[in-house]
Amino acid sequence: MTEHGTDVTVVAVDLGASSGRVMLGRCGPQRLDLQQAHRFSNDVVVADGRFFWDIDRLYDEVLAGLRAAVLALEPHESMPMLAIDSWAIDYGLLGADGQLLARPHAYRDQRSQRGVAAVHAVITPEELYERHGLQWLPFTTLYQLATEDPAMLRAATAMLLIPDLLVHRLTGAIGAEITNASTTGLLSVATGEWDLDLAARLGFPATLFPPLRAPGERLGTVLPATSANIVYISSGTWSLVGMELDRAVVSDAGRIANVTNERGVDDTFRMLRNVTGLWILTESLRTWSTAGAPDGLESLLADAASLPAGGPVFDADDPVFLPPGDMPTRIAHVLTAVGARPPTTRAGMVRCVLDSLAAAYARAARAVQDVAGVRAAAVHVVGGGSQNALLAQLTADRTGLPVLAGPVEATALGNVLVQARAANAVPGDRFALRALVQRTSTITRYEPSDSG
Repeated sequence: MTEHGTDVTVVAVDLGASSGRVMLGRCGPQRLDLQQAHRFSNDVVVADGRFFWDIDRLYDEVLAGLRAAVLALEPHESMPMLAIDSWAIDYGLLGADGQLLARPHAYRDQRSQRGVAAVHAVITPEELYERHGLQWLPFTTLYQLATEDPAMLRAATAMLLIPDLLVHRLTGAIGAEITNASTTGLLSVATGEWDLDLAARLGFPATLFPPLRAPGERLGTVLPATSANIVYISSGTWSLVGMELDRAVVSDAGRIANVTNERGVDDTFRMLRNVTGLWILTESLRTWSTAGAPDGLESLLADAASLPAGGPVFDADDPVFLPPGDMPTRIAHVLTAVGARPPTTRAGMVRCVLDSLAAAYARAARAVQDVAGVRAAAVHVVGGGSQNALLAQLTADRTGLPVLAGPVEATALGNVLVQARAANAVPGDRFALRALVQRTSTITRYEPSDSG
């Protein structure tokens, strides 16, 4: 809970019938502002002449927005609360396994015309108005329900309106937010409760109607499976490029992509690829130093950053770079063999190395996302390589994703946090531990540029 009088950061998911947006809201006694994290279209799907909502896509877009919002948090901000609003009336029916029995129809579907006649054959419009006090609309929920197969209604364990349906997917909670429920034609205007007598007269099982909840009522936490999908890069002498998953992915695609599944903390799996890291750069610097003309890394990086994009790139994972030795000469030979012109300056060679590492990171990032079957919202670089601003920017450009760089001592921090949790000094799951790191570390964000 936030102390009274202090600012709070929350996520507002606002779904309209033609577009949706996910907003970060920051609010306090002297503050109220919004920051857009994600915006997307919402289009009716037409199949066999019927109109449906693409609820799976809406869910994916909400997740993408949630991830973008989390990535946009300031270092001092904790994980925010989340609420969803949408248009009213439309719904999905859950089965006993908690899954949808059918795609939710869109209110523009003409099926509700049949429902109007069916409902009015049982109860007059005058009595309906007395019961629910609503404007007559042919697509009100009770008219839509009247068109459903009675067997499906009996099989359903809950009718969830669109925002409640998405909340259920995010948290597992089942309920009906009362302001939306009041648009269904099945909520008593007098009592504010479900009108189960009306429902029974229309043949709607009482089991369809979940517990009502007030606006702002806390429902639970977002399920771990919906947390932000991020490609991580542990960047050092070697680089590990991967994703944290709740299961191993052992498939032909994984074998062909040459990814590995390693156990992680809290019963997770780290699906990753080993990629040649800054070893090539450090060996190049050692070669130049041994030759008696050492250049400072900072000045080389500054000069390399000033060079234009589009220079030569080599395969940084080529086994020729595995042993110690004269890396600049090896790079020149590899480039010449493929008809590319090697750089003629040390700054050019540094830029070539970093361009090649960024390309290797991007290839590995695409591979792990393809094998996992999920899309990442960002790349998080930790370890010593996170201090290399040029490499971070080139990685953002190559992947087309924001790069979050830091902390440097990520491995040691993980060691400390797991010990501290075991000693009951810090509570919570791995997400809570990472939130602590985010609040106490300096993390720099790099946005993709058009030059990549």
